[in-house]
Amino acid sequence: MTDTLLVSTRKGLFVLRRGRVGWETEHVAFLGDKVALSLADPRDGAWYAALDLGHFGAKLQRSDDRGRTWTELAVPAYGPDDSVATGDGKPPKPATLELIWSLEAGDADQPGRLWAGTLPGGLFRSDDRGASWQLMRGLWDQPSRSGWFGGGYDSPGIHSICVDPRDPRCIRIAVSCGGVWRSDDDGATWRVTSDGMFAEYMPEDRRFDPVIQDPHRMVQCAAAPDTLWVQHHNGVFRSDDGGARWHEVATVKPSVFGFAVGVHPREPGTAWFVPAIKDERRVPVDGRLVVARTRDGGANFDVLSEGLPHDPAYDLVYRHGLAVDGSGDQVAIGSTTGGLWISEDQGDCWMAPALRLPPIHALTFA
Repeated sequence: MTDTLLVSTRKGLFVLRRGRVGWETEHVAFLGDKVALSLADPRDGAWYAALDLGHFGAKLQRSDDRGRTWTELAVPAYGPDDSVATGDGKPPKPATLELIWSLEAGDADQPGRLWAGTLPGGLFRSDDRGASWQLMRGLWDQPSRSGWFGGGYDSPGIHSICVDPRDPRCIRIAVSCGGVWRSDDDGATWRVTSDGMFAEYMPEDRRFDPVIQDPHRMVQCAAAPDTLWVQHHNGVFRSDDGGARWHEVATVKPSVFGFAVGVHPREPGTAWFVPAIKDERRVPVDGRLVVARTRDGGANFDVLSEGLPHDPAYDLVYRHGLAVDGSGDQVAIGSTTGGLWISEDQGDCWMAPALRLPPIHALTFA
C-alpha cells in the first residue's frame, strides 16, 4: 500500500506519511496558500501543485524531491481573442484562467506530457513538464461550447481527465456543465459522449441534451478503461463501452447525489461514493457521514460508516476529495471542514489521523 498522501487544503499542501503508529505530517508546503489539487507523476516521481491565490491568480509548481523544494512553472493561458459565453444574454467575456481544476500525466512513452483542465472550460497540453502549454482548440472551438454553463462555479470547467492506458491518444474529459467528451487523436478533434445521461434541472425538451449534462466527477478503471463511472448532479452513471453509452445506477444508498467517486484499479465493478443532499443544502443525509461502495457494478451497495463520525456530522467531500491507491485497498476521504479518514480495507473500517486540518480540496496518494 502507498505510504504517502498529499492533502491539498485551503491553507497549504500537507504531506502525510504512514508510519508504525499511523499517519503523521511529514511537512507542509505553501503554508497559508490555497492548494486546489496535486498530482504525483508515476513516470518520474515529480509532484505538481496547482495553487489558487485569488488576486494573484492561478499558479503551478513542481517538485522533483518529494516536496522539499519547488519550481514555479508556466500556467495555461488564453489568447486575446478567446472568449466565454455568459449564458445570461450579455455579450461573451474575455477568457482568462480562473482555476486549474484537473491535472493528469501522459503515458510512459510520452515523457513530459501533462494535461490540464481549467475554468473556464479549456483543455491544455504540455510536452515539457509544464514549462509551456497549448490550448486544445479542437475542443475550445466546438460550436456547442457556447451552450456550456457553470456548475459549482460561474464558468464551465473541466475537472476530470482520463487518459486511456492502452492508447494515450484517447482522452476522455468531463465538463461541468458540458457533458463528457472524447478524443481519439491526441486532442485534435472531439465528440460528445454523454448519451444516456439526463439532467433533472433542465426543461423536459432538453433533459437528455448531451452537451448540458453536469458530471461532477468521472473516473476510469486502470485495468479495464472501457468502464467509467460518473457522479452526476442528479445520479450515478456507469459506462462499459468507453463512454459511448451511459446507464443510470439508481441503487446508491442513501442518496444518488454527491461529488466524489473512486474506482478500484483492477476491479471495474468496485466503486466508492460519498452521498449527500443536493442543491441548497449539500450536507450528508441525516447529518451522517457515510461512504457507499459497490462491488458488483452498482447492483448492490454497502453503506460504510465504521470509524466515521457517529454524531451529527456535516462534512461534504468535494470532487477530488476521494482517493484510491494503486492496491485498491487503501481509500481516503477529505472534507470541506478539514476531516480526513483513511481505510486500509476498502472502506470497511476508517481511521482519522490525529490532525486538525484546514478545509480539504483534494487528496492524492503518492
